[in-house]
Amino acid sequence: MASLLTHHNLNRMASLEKGSWTSRTYREAVLKQMKTIIPFDAYCFNTVDPSTLLSTGAVTEDGIEAIHKQLFLNEYMEDDVHKYADLIQSGQYTAILQASLPLHSHPESSSRYANILRPAGIYDEMRAVFVDQNACWGHLTLYRKQDAPAFSEEERLLMQHWTASIALMLRTTRLSLTEELTVKSPEEPGIMLLNTSLEPVMNNAAARYWLSELHRLEQVGHAVLPRPIRAVCSHLLQSTHTETKIVAEADAGNGTGNDTGKDTGAGASSFPSPDHALNPLSKVCVQLLDGRYLMLHASRMQHPEDTPSVIQPDHIAVWLEQALPQDVLPLLSERYGLSARERELLAYVLRSFSSKEIAEAMHISVYTVQDHLKSIFAKTEVSSRRELIWQFVSRFQLSEEI
Repeated sequence: MASLLTHHNLNRMASLEKGSWTSRTYREAVLKQMKTIIPFDAYCFNTVDPSTLLSTGAVTEDGIEAIHKQLFLNEYMEDDVHKYADLIQSGQYTAILQASLPLHSHPESSSRYANILRPAGIYDEMRAVFVDQNACWGHLTLYRKQDAPAFSEEERLLMQHWTASIALMLRTTRLSLTEELTVKSPEEPGIMLLNTSLEPVMNNAAARYWLSELHRLEQVGHAVLPRPIRAVCSHLLQSTHTETKIVAEADAGNGTGNDTGKDTGAGASSFPSPDHALNPLSKVCVQLLDGRYLMLHASRMQHPEDTPSVIQPDHIAVWLEQALPQDVLPLLSERYGLSARERELLAYVLRSFSSKEIAEAMHISVYTVQDHLKSIFAKTEVSSRRELIWQFVSRFQLSEEI
């Protein structure tokens, strides 16, 4: 059998770097190229917010869409093999499920396989994460059905070789810049209420507007809960689950369990106290089709402590609003590859600080300020402060209060 690791195959993804793509069209092109070399029956190709690893949108197909909610919960709520975060930390970036576990004799070794994939008729999966500039920009899972062979090590090595090129393009296309924005967003924030099964309960007009924009972005029907919303809600459930476990263990260790009859507050809700900061905030920033950035933030809603939970169950509130400057600026800085020091200096420029004022604030010389500005000008392809401010403020409807 001929080797898959030919020069032509190894450079398949690099050939796509010259195209003009949106994030979605690029991912569709990648899948089309992959399928000519690595057969698969289903797929799920996510972009993620590099700061939280939460999904900002997926290209998938109906078979996986049907189990997508279960896969989300498995990723955030259960211990399992080849978690995306674990692959990122490992530095290997690719893995095959069947090659890692004795699934034939012990399929329960992977809850994802035993409880989600196998009942759905899926035999194997190959996962890949796409890391560029020390940040993850997306992940891909390919699936094969029960009557298909497992993915091979050669196929994994080929995927491993492609990860660098795909990561570069996911970063570039996710942070692709549009012309000056003219679309007006709702003045009030969107608020959406869901139960802990991620079923919508109610929402306001602004939330319905943003939901329609997310449906357009993902090209899914209105009955489908957009993946960024699933992501922030699943992350919140995972965070509160972890915090509840830690609080319970701490109480047990201190001998402060609930058997004393005193109301500790824990019995009023399945969610723990909000004072714990063990996990990052459940929020994600998503770029819409028209170039605007949407911030989603999930938070727990609790009923009053004296109200029985059977009457008032816990809910999740999702806040949807056009991203603030402090949310968008890091993304745009990533797009241009600015260093941490350059980003700090840029924030002062956008607040109209003079070179002398910037030097004093950053404890550097004016000459160093000028060197940083030259580097920023080169990376952003502008030639003056005025152009730089337009690029980051006027073009993206940012205020100068950054």
